[in-house]
Amino acid sequence: MSRTETSFLRTLSSLRWLAIGGQAATIFIAGGLLNVDLHASMLWAGVGTLILFNLYAGWHLRAGGEPSHATAVGHMLVDIVVLAWMIAWSGGIGNPFGLLFLVLIALAAMALPRHWAYATAAAGVTGYGAAAIFGQPLKAPGDAYQLLLLGIVSSFLITVVVILIFSTRLAADLRHRERELADLSERFARNEGIVALATHAASMAHELNTPLATMTLLADEIAEQADTDDLKADTQVLTELLALCRERVRNLAVPSEVELERVVEQWTLVRPTVELHRTGILPKGLRVEPSVAHLLQALLNNAADAGEQAGAPYVDLHLECKNGMVSGMVRDYGHGFNPDQPLLPATLFRSAKPGGLGVGLALSHATVERLRGEMTMTPASGGGVRIQFHLPVETTVTSTAR
Repeated sequence: MSRTETSFLRTLSSLRWLAIGGQAATIFIAGGLLNVDLHASMLWAGVGTLILFNLYAGWHLRAGGEPSHATAVGHMLVDIVVLAWMIAWSGGIGNPFGLLFLVLIALAAMALPRHWAYATAAAGVTGYGAAAIFGQPLKAPGDAYQLLLLGIVSSFLITVVVILIFSTRLAADLRHRERELADLSERFARNEGIVALATHAASMAHELNTPLATMTLLADEIAEQADTDDLKADTQVLTELLALCRERVRNLAVPSEVELERVVEQWTLVRPTVELHRTGILPKGLRVEPSVAHLLQALLNNAADAGEQAGAPYVDLHLECKNGMVSGMVRDYGHGFNPDQPLLPATLFRSAKPGGLGVGLALSHATVERLRGEMTMTPASGGGVRIQFHLPVETTVTSTAR
């Protein structure tokens, strides 16, 4: 459904109820209190027609139809025809409420494309001309001039109210669309950089495979020649890190599902100086797509960096999976964050951390957007930052032993 046309039709529907109330009040006051000789049955027929049409228009909008510019013009044509009918049976060209044709034309000019606005203007001029030619004169007791002045003032006030209501709604819609366009432009620029990064990473994966294989052979030879327990432990850690690097490189070249629990274990291997506090239970053998693993690793690394900078190398992690939703919370013990600073950096490859690439949070945000999840960042009690995320993901549970 087009948001612009839908908003326009809803505004027209609201204004139409205002017009119905104003017409009914005018008929009652002019005919009952001022004793003007009105063609009441014809005028009430016009009011009834407008009520029935507005009920239909409201039902059609609630039913989820897809309005177009042509639909909007069709609605305005109904308003013009009914207004011409009402003016014709209540004084014709001498009725000051004939100026309301200008209001309908102004609404079309502000909200519709040029050719549709021209069509609406032509219909408005035609309706006013028909009301002037075939209009029935009124017979009013007393001073007809005073009655004319009253009609002019009422027409002016109605015009002010209608234009004010419509203009404020239109301005709000325009501001909303500008914000959406700005967000889309920023997202497009960020995603363009991410696509370029992914292309470069795929090619680098093949180039890194050979030197990693050579380093693994050298590490095995060093392990065979190690003659102390400390050296053997160091070479064992080196071998595990090289195996982790080769696994990551293979995942870059050929992405596949990864076991979420193993992702946490690998992170603790890479960051041995950070103390991780785990809560929550994951299904055994739970596997998710690589982007979820990248999201978790980026959040853990940022939390670890913040804690180390503050001299508190601790990270709290909560993970659980229920009803196809992976939920998590990562809390650091750093210095906190500036509430005026956005969670996502404005430019890819630009980071506030020394030596940072400015990619982690951008990739995390892109993952959350793509999976239609949620991610919030709030200050933690006692200092630090708490980041929570909820991702609807397709999960796989395997029983393969590691």
